[in-house]
Amino acid sequence: MTDVAKAYGGVRALRGVSFDVHAGEVHALVGENGAGKSTLIAVVSGARHPDAGAIEIDGREVGVLDPVSARALGIAVIHQHPALFPDLTVAENVALGAERGHPLRPIDWKERRARASALLQRLGARVDPDARVGDLGMAEQQLVEIARALGAHARVVFLDEPTAALPEEEAGRVLDVVRQLQRERCAVVYVSHRLEEVLAIADRVTVLRDGEVVATLAAKKTSRGEIVRLMVGRPLEDAYPRRTTAPGEVLLDVRGLSSADLGLRDVSISVRAGEIVGLFGLVGAGRTELARVLFGLEPADRAGVMLRGRPFDPRSPGEAIAAGVAYVPEDRPRHGVLLDMDVGTNIALAVQDRLARRGLIDGAREDALAERLVERLDIRTDSIRRLVRTLSGGNQQRVALARWLAAEPAVLVLDEPTQGIDVGARAEIYALLAELVENGLGVLAISSDLAEVMGLCDRIAVMQGGTVVAVLERGAVTREEILALALGHGVAGALHSA
Repeated sequence: MTDVAKAYGGVRALRGVSFDVHAGEVHALVGENGAGKSTLIAVVSGARHPDAGAIEIDGREVGVLDPVSARALGIAVIHQHPALFPDLTVAENVALGAERGHPLRPIDWKERRARASALLQRLGARVDPDARVGDLGMAEQQLVEIARALGAHARVVFLDEPTAALPEEEAGRVLDVVRQLQRERCAVVYVSHRLEEVLAIADRVTVLRDGEVVATLAAKKTSRGEIVRLMVGRPLEDAYPRRTTAPGEVLLDVRGLSSADLGLRDVSISVRAGEIVGLFGLVGAGRTELARVLFGLEPADRAGVMLRGRPFDPRSPGEAIAAGVAYVPEDRPRHGVLLDMDVGTNIALAVQDRLARRGLIDGAREDALAERLVERLDIRTDSIRRLVRTLSGGNQQRVALARWLAAEPAVLVLDEPTQGIDVGARAEIYALLAELVENGLGVLAISSDLAEVMGLCDRIAVMQGGTVVAVLERGAVTREEILALALGHGVAGALHSA
C-alpha cells in the first residue's frame, strides 16, 4: 500500500499510509481505537474504496478492489468475532470459502468432509469436521475460519484481534497457527492490542496514530514501552492508578456456593466497599459461571451468599439489580450493549421502571440521566442519540458501565473489563474504576489478563476446578505462582483469606 488515504465526511481516517508485508512474514499493526487500523483492513479487503494511493500485489497494481476481487487475489480477513454460520457444520462452513458449486452437480459430502479435515490438520487444529460451529468455543471458531481462508487459497491473511476474547492458553493455540501460516509462506498481518503477543509473534511492527504511520520497527529491537509511547504519543508510565482509601465493610460475602450443573463447588469469596477483587483462572475454572449465579442468570444448588449483611439468592437479573448487584458480561457486542440503539437508550435500559410515569417512559428524565452519566464517565460522543455501534471499544465499555451505574449498585461484576480495547483506553477505564471504588463501590473483576489482575486488583482470587483455591493480597505472589495455582499445582505457603 502506497500513500493510501481515506476520509469519511470531514474525518480523515487514513492520511497517506504506506504499508507492506512479505511472504512468510508476520507484520503486526497496532494503534489505539480510531488510529485507522480497521479502515486500512477495509480498504485492502475491498470493503471500502480509498480516496487516493495505490495497492500492489506481487509488484503489480491491482486498481480498485471489491470483496470478490480481493478474495480472488488471495486476501483474507479473519475478524475478532468469526463470520461463520453457527447452525452449519465445520465442513460446510469451510466449503463456503472453497467450493464452486453447480446446480446440476451433486455435493460430494465425503470429499467435503475430507477436505475440511485436511485443512484443519494442516493447522494442527483438533476440530471435528462434523461438529456444529455454534457448539464450538471461540478459539476453535477462529481456527475454522483460518482453515476456510486457506481452502480459498489465501496468500495474505489479516488477523484482526484474533485472541482478544481468548484466555491465555487458547490464545497460544492461535499463535501456533500463525506460526504455521508463516512456515507455509503466507503473508500475515496481525492486529492486536496484546503487545506481549505482538512482540512474541511479529517480525515487524507498524504503529498507526491518527490515521498516519508513525513508525515501523523490527520486533526484536523494540519494547512494549516504546510501542505504547508511539501509540499514545506520550509515555504511559503506570496504567494502574494507586488508591489511598482503605476498603470498608464487606458488601458481598459468598460462603460455600455450589452448583453441580455449572461445575461450581464450595466457592467462597468476599468483596468489600472500596475494593477491586480480581478473579483469575483458566478456561473451565468457573469464573463466568459464578458471575451468572450472582446475577440471577443461573441457579445454585447451595447459595450461602450475603449482600450488605442480608441473605442474597437472586432468581432473576431483576432481583439481582434490585438488591444492588450489576453485571457487565464478557461478550459486550451481544450482551453488554445494544449496538443499534443510541447511547441514551442504552444507559437507561436497566432503570426503565424508575423513569416511567403512569406506565410511560419520561423522555426528559431519561435524557437527563444519560447526559449526567455521559459527562461523569467522559463518554466521547457528540450526542446521546448517536448509535453505540459508531463508538470506539473504550467508549462502548463506558456505555455498558454507565447503564449499571444508573442502577446505583453496591457491587459491580465485570467480566473481562478491557477486552478488545487499546492501552490508552484501558488506562482510562482503570482510572474510572479507581474513582468508582474510591466512592464506595465494590468490584469483582474477572480477567484473563494476568498483568491486569496483578496491577489493578487489591486482592486476587484464583479459581481452579470450579472452586476458589486461594485469595491473595496484591504484591504477595508472582505471576508464576498465580499460574501454578490456576493450573492446580499449588504454591507452598499461599494465603487463602476469603
